[in-house]
Amino acid sequence: MTYKMIVLDLDDTLLNADQMISTRNKKALMEAQQEGKKVVLASGRPTFGMVPYAEELLLADYESYILSFNGGKIINCHSNKDFFSQTLSVEAVQRLYEISLRENVYIHTYIGDEIITSEENPYTTIESNLTGLPITVVDSFINRVTEPVVKVLMVGEPEHLKKVETKLQEELGKEFSVMRSKPYFLEFTDKGITKGTSIEKLINELGIEREEVIAVGDSYNDQEMIEFAGLGVAMGNAPDDIKKVSDYIADTNENDGVAKVVEKFLLKDQLLMK
Repeated sequence: MTYKMIVLDLDDTLLNADQMISTRNKKALMEAQQEGKKVVLASGRPTFGMVPYAEELLLADYESYILSFNGGKIINCHSNKDFFSQTLSVEAVQRLYEISLRENVYIHTYIGDEIITSEENPYTTIESNLTGLPITVVDSFINRVTEPVVKVLMVGEPEHLKKVETKLQEELGKEFSVMRSKPYFLEFTDKGITKGTSIEKLINELGIEREEVIAVGDSYNDQEMIEFAGLGVAMGNAPDDIKKVSDYIADTNENDGVAKVVEKFLLKDQLLMK
C-alpha cells in the first residue's frame, strides 16, 4: 500500500517528555513531506498550543493542516483559515458546568487564547503548561461563557475521573463526544466530533482514501482515528486497550517511535532504492 498522509497526535506520541520533536522524528517527517506525503497534526490541544509544532515542521509550506480540540476545528496552515469548526452551545456548556459540580470535578474551557476556569486547580495548571495558554479564574463560569466554545474539559484525580467518565458516557453519550485524553482530562465536544470524523472530512476534501492514511496515537481520544485509518498505529507507551484496536504497535515516544513508522511505511520505497 502506498500511503499519502500520516496523522499524528502530539503529547506522548510525536513529542517526548520534554515536549519536543526529536531530531530523528523531525528529519523523517521533513523527508516525507519532501516526497509529497501529507503530515497532519491532530491533538486535543487548542489551536494555539499546536501552532509552534506546525511551524517547526513547516506545515504551511507544504499546505497541510492541524486538527485541534480533538477534531472540533481543522485549520489550513497555509491560509491560516478554518477548514472546519464545530462548537458547543452556551446552554450545553452551562449544563456541563452544573454536572461538574454534581460530580465534584473541576472544569475549564477556552475563550480566545485563554483557559477559563472557576477555580484554581493543579490539572488546569498542567493544561496551561502544556499549551502555553494563560489561565483566567472567573467568579462565575456560566456568566463568563456567553458564546459557543469548541471544547470543555472536566479535570480531576484520575481514579475518580475514570468513574465519572463511565457514568457520563452513559448519561451524555447521545449528546456529546466524551473521552479522556489523559488520565486527568475528560473532554467534551459536540456529538460525533472526534479526530476520526475530522480526518474523514479532510481526506474527502483532498481526494485521499482512508486506506492511504496512517494515524498514530497513544490515548483514548486517538482510538477513533486509529480505527478509521488504513493503518492505525498505537505507540509503544499506549495503554493495552488502544494497542488492541491498532494494526501496528510502534516504539515509544521516547525512542523515536514516529520516525520509525515514517521510515518503515512512508519512506520504504525511497530506502529500498538507496
